[in-house]
Amino acid sequence: MAAGERAEEPLAELSHYLVARPIYSEAGFQEENERRPPLPPTLRERAQAACRCSRKRAFQVTKSFLPILEWLPNYRVKEWLVSDIISGVSTGLVATLQGLAYALLVAVPVGYGLYSAFFPILTYFFLGTSRHISVGPFPVVSLMVGSVVLSMAPDDNFLIDGSNATGTNVTGTLIDTESRDAQRVLIASTLTFLVGILQVIFGALQIGFIVRYLADPLVGGFTTAAAFQVLVSQLKIVLNVSTKNYNGVLSIIYTLIETFEKIGTTNIADLIAGLLTIFVCMVVKEINDRFKHKIPIPIPIEVIVTIVATGISYAADLEKKYNAGIVKSIPRGFLPPEPPDVSLFSQMIAASFSIAIVAYAIAVSVGKVYATKYDYAIDGNQEFIAFGFSNIFSGAFSCFVATTALSRTAVQESTGGKTQVAGIISAGIVLISIVALGKLLEPLQKSVLAAVVIANLKGMFMQVFDVPRLWRQNKVDAMIWVFTCVASIILGLDLGLLAGLLFGLLTVVLRVQFPSWGGFGNIPGTDIYKKVKDYKNVIEPEGVKILKFSSPIFYANIDGLKSSLKSTVGFDAVKVYNKRLKALRKIQKLIKKGKLKATKNGIISEPGINNEAFEPDEEPEDNEDLQVPTKEVEIQVDWNSELPVKVNIPKVPIHSLILDFGAVTFLDIVAVKSIKTIIREFERIDVRVYFASYQDNLISQLERSAFFDDIVRKDIFFLTVHDAVLYIRNQMTYSDNQDPVFEKISLMQESKEPIEFTETSRPDDELDVQEEAMRRLAS
Repeated sequence: MAAGERAEEPLAELSHYLVARPIYSEAGFQEENERRPPLPPTLRERAQAACRCSRKRAFQVTKSFLPILEWLPNYRVKEWLVSDIISGVSTGLVATLQGLAYALLVAVPVGYGLYSAFFPILTYFFLGTSRHISVGPFPVVSLMVGSVVLSMAPDDNFLIDGSNATGTNVTGTLIDTESRDAQRVLIASTLTFLVGILQVIFGALQIGFIVRYLADPLVGGFTTAAAFQVLVSQLKIVLNVSTKNYNGVLSIIYTLIETFEKIGTTNIADLIAGLLTIFVCMVVKEINDRFKHKIPIPIPIEVIVTIVATGISYAADLEKKYNAGIVKSIPRGFLPPEPPDVSLFSQMIAASFSIAIVAYAIAVSVGKVYATKYDYAIDGNQEFIAFGFSNIFSGAFSCFVATTALSRTAVQESTGGKTQVAGIISAGIVLISIVALGKLLEPLQKSVLAAVVIANLKGMFMQVFDVPRLWRQNKVDAMIWVFTCVASIILGLDLGLLAGLLFGLLTVVLRVQFPSWGGFGNIPGTDIYKKVKDYKNVIEPEGVKILKFSSPIFYANIDGLKSSLKSTVGFDAVKVYNKRLKALRKIQKLIKKGKLKATKNGIISEPGINNEAFEPDEEPEDNEDLQVPTKEVEIQVDWNSELPVKVNIPKVPIHSLILDFGAVTFLDIVAVKSIKTIIREFERIDVRVYFASYQDNLISQLERSAFFDDIVRKDIFFLTVHDAVLYIRNQMTYSDNQDPVFEKISLMQESKEPIEFTETSRPDDELDVQEEAMRRLAS
């Protein structure tokens, strides 16, 4: 028992603490603790550090640019190779089918999807820092590329007279598909090349941080809208309905309208094949998810469905018997590299910027998930460079923009992939398809490929269920999600992303412009201060108001600081000052008329005379030189008591105001000037202003802004709110018994000058413009 008591004693001691130290103002703290001045490196030192070269530094720079030199020498062949081979084969089969399917989104022949699933991996293998992502096409990015391709090479640009078409007996207008496809491939590859250039530039400039502005709610709403766009674009392929290619604002609405107008021309064979593919793929994917701990390798249902569908189409000759839309031709081997059409850059620069950012954001987001899971780090700027060179390299081989696909990456990781060796093996599987198996897939129905794309959208559509959770957790984030989704659907993906980004930044600006604030009070017996309205036992120090403003203070929210001050103290300092000036002028005028008498004890009415001191405010000034005694009289005015003049002066129940700047990270020049004006306005009505819990950088900023002078000194700045409260309490205790709500005023009764505050008379050049204007209004 005694041992147990001894064990509890240290815990009881640690549950309380007692600190005895001086009350620290900024000046006192700096006097006792000398600040260490910062020593920024000189330009010469910076140049020497940047240009310093050694064998070790050169090797580090090389490894940072070629991350393969970091992980490949440490590759565990016996432990990882078998897993990487299994993962590479599984991922390669999925990548082959997804490459074919996503080519439909880009509006290029499906064979070019195989190239896009092969070439980017080769470069990323050497330059990438993620060990698990599978590089290649992704539906959102493919659709964004496709929108550019369709806007720059619409079908209307390739119309020919049917009587001139070779090998046909059809008269009328036809589309020159061969020229159209060649132009679209050129546009897609040129766009890929330009996207790669932009990504390399972003990486070289170390601006990988730009992806931070794509918040999770924004990305969620954008990808959900993109999934809906993909669904609509593939719906007409599943139905085998011919529609115009719409782009821009409301394009998705126009596509849906025309699709349903022509739904009567649906090809039943394609529709049945598409629906069966969607159903089977989604069911098997659900089985893979639910039993992933029991199934060592996910069932490659896309591959199985494609093989079965190709066999059925070939055996039943669906193209001739039912006019089904099939792949028809897949080129064997590789095309020679071609340079991009630089003349097209000006037409696609805006779209390429958004595509470069979105492709990078998707890849880095997925890469960080697996990097966190397996305890390694990825370099955001190096990822920009890796994907940039991958897109430049693949753009020369007629590919479209590469990033990573969530489903394909999940397959690579779940099947045991450890490094990018799995990625290079998956590229080998795609290579076999390009060289040898492409011909076998020519009877495959396009509706099956479109159905494979739709089936892979399930994860994106499930993000809709995030909205209720976001609404409960943070309504602003939920609004960003919904706004971005709706804007991307209506305006298109490029404008929708821009609109969502601007809306997200607007919410940040508004939250900074209208931050939280409140009057604080003390928890009795502690140095803890909390909001008065949030806690029952919080007590405000007598005669002191404490305001905490939780935001940087700058030109956009300085009015918010002023309004929060008025709400906290309960009065407007400028109005109080002007009312007091007006009351003093009336008192002086009434004393001259003999209706009031000034004594050392205050102002009284003459006995036996009706009190006509409560004159209307509109009474004109009386300039008559009254014969009054010339003796100087010192009087006192209690501004919180009833005055003998008809001037409604707000009560000032406080003598001190503390501004808690613990959450203020910076001040701009407008804020500095405004805060100095606030100090003057409160000082004029005998309310002292103090600052507490400020950050050190604010003091340096105020010093640079010439904030401190003979009136505003550092001794009004305190390290904590409690320091300021104790200082004020001591000042009140040891004062010379002068009540701060009383104002001493010397009057020369023969004087015709208006009465002014003796403590606030300053040279005109020290008065703020706003203060001068207020004084004119009061006079």
